[in-house]
Amino acid sequence: MSYYSHHVFFCLNRRDDGRECCAQRDAERLQAYAKGRVKELGLAGSGKVRVNKAGCLDRCEQGPVVVVYPEGVWYTYVDEKDIDEIIDSHLASGKPVERLRLE
Repeated sequence: MSYYSHHVFFCLNRRDDGRECCAQRDAERLQAYAKGRVKELGLAGSGKVRVNKAGCLDRCEQGPVVVVYPEGVWYTYVDEKDIDEIIDSHLASGKPVERLRLE
């Protein structure tokens, strides 16, 4: 059994060479939002959900991106509404959000 039921990694990569990156698309603020909302809903902690910051996940061109393990489901998102949907559907109910999924 894994220590967490879901481990969520938000790419917060910032590129200095001008190429697109997740940090340019409000990833830091939305990662903090997700972490707070998971705690607020009582989903955080041992045996539950962990929301983490990550460096480059090598998909910035499709970003911002977040990946949820153990399923290995990749998402893109735009705003709090998208984050709420990922939390409510995938993390709380076990149903991936197809409209936000990256292949």
